[in-house]
Amino acid sequence: QVHLVESGGGLVQAGGSLRLSCVASGRTSSSSVYGMGWFRQAPGKEREFVAAISWSSVNIEYADSVRGRATISRENTRAGVHLEMNSLEPEDTAVYYCAAQGRHTIIGLDASEYDYWGQGTQVTVSS
Repeated sequence: QVHLVESGGGLVQAGGSLRLSCVASGRTSSSSVYGMGWFRQAPGKEREFVAAISWSSVNIEYADSVRGRATISRENTRAGVHLEMNSLEPEDTAVYYCAAQGRHTIIGLDASEYDYWGQGTQVTVSS
């Protein structure tokens, strides 16, 4: 089993920046964790894709809503992932979830492609 723990959320003013981190523990060998990603869920809305990175970090994808403002990166150990966001907007307010794949794909863009999830970290952007 793989456990994911997010950190770095909080209250940020519009236009500000933040860095979310996710650490994987448990069975985090290269045969247990492949691609990793970030999703978010705002109140009253469905969970949506934010960014994803493949096991090798070669493939990276962003949602249109954050492209150009977000950077996803992976720990060298591949047991952690970070999400840096700048020029934050009130619309970025949501609970952000870290996710990891337990099987290899080119890159995971849909929540159904992920096997492990963190508990989430709240990000609130004030106007």
